[in-house]
Amino acid sequence: MITFRRMRPEDAAGVEKVELASFPVPWSRQSFWEAAANDKTHYILAVDGEEIIGYAGTWILGDEAQITNVAIAPEYRGKGVGTKLMAELIKASKELGAVRMTLEVRPSNAPAIALYESFGFKDCGRRPGYYQDNGEDAIIMWNMNL
Repeated sequence: MITFRRMRPEDAAGVEKVELASFPVPWSRQSFWEAAANDKTHYILAVDGEEIIGYAGTWILGDEAQITNVAIAPEYRGKGVGTKLMAELIKASKELGAVRMTLEVRPSNAPAIALYESFGFKDCGRRPGYYQDNGEDAIIMWNMNL
């Protein structure tokens, strides 16, 4: 059964495993914990039994939430885990005072774009050359009414 909970320091190895399987330029374990230790961040895990299968993080700044990371282990993609994880992240962000949310996504990541659009995110601009691995732009998406 898949459950959702807040990330803890002892989750580092499991989060790193999902990160390495998900991104061409992954964050380091240290980068996660520097971000997660900040009192303005909130990270949620998707867990199947004892195995971490996904995570999502956000910075909460005033009434805005900036999504930093969303990743699902490859073998769990396309099974609704990302949808449930996003719902949990949005719920937590609202509870922490956010009324709007933003993120960046690769134009080539059609499944992620579709997921975000299903939660009311809209394309609001571009960050040219944003991704370091290939210079791909980022689409800036906003949901102004959480």
